[in-house]
Amino acid sequence: MTPLPNSRTNPDGSATIRVLSYNIRSMRDDTDALARVITACAPDLVLIQEAPRFFRWRKKLARLAAASQLVTLSGGATASGPALLCNLRATVEHADDVLLPLTPGLHRRGFATAVVRFGRARLGVLSCHLSLQKDERYEQGGLLLDHLAGLGVTHAVAGGDLNERPDGRTFRRLAGGLQDCWTTAPWGGEYSSTPTDPHQRIDAILATPGIEVLGCGVPLDHPGISEDDLRAATDHLPVLAALRVPAES
Repeated sequence: MTPLPNSRTNPDGSATIRVLSYNIRSMRDDTDALARVITACAPDLVLIQEAPRFFRWRKKLARLAAASQLVTLSGGATASGPALLCNLRATVEHADDVLLPLTPGLHRRGFATAVVRFGRARLGVLSCHLSLQKDERYEQGGLLLDHLAGLGVTHAVAGGDLNERPDGRTFRRLAGGLQDCWTTAPWGGEYSSTPTDPHQRIDAILATPGIEVLGCGVPLDHPGISEDDLRAATDHLPVLAALRVPAES
């Protein structure tokens, strides 16, 4: 497998960055294996789903960030699960946690969002975990597109557990306005669920059209990542993308 490009600032001012999306199942599994997987991916941004939401959740998320050589950016219980981590290369302009409308009888959902800079490259970021219920999920897909558009940036990336395969109407709605990074530049493995039997792609990274996707997929056979760690870390496989974000004029 050809390695993804490393993070760097390019001569034209654009930034090559690595973005990881990962459902970590509230850190109920092997957190050492989880940290090893994240660290090996060398991400600039991590879009987390199912971050800890209850007792001492901030401390748990901070410990994972520190063990992965990152810092907590936003989210967790205040976004009902989604969270963002970043490395010190990112300059944070602002971060917001968004709670979505609650459907009685269903789990509360939210977005973790931020605007960050990598040198002259400015980027909106959103982590999501969409509903299991198809109609609510479709509405949340529309809200995701609205929130990205409202961040006030030219370039943005969203990622998360969509709870839907690419032929579903919500996935198609999102891919109609954003680049599905796996489809644009497939790399590594395709299927993110489940680690013991990968057979479906329900986790995705999506980018606005002006971003160049250099590669995206499940980091199988990636240096530093073992199959044992992928199986032990959580009940999803991670999705890793390398993106080139243009510099602001």
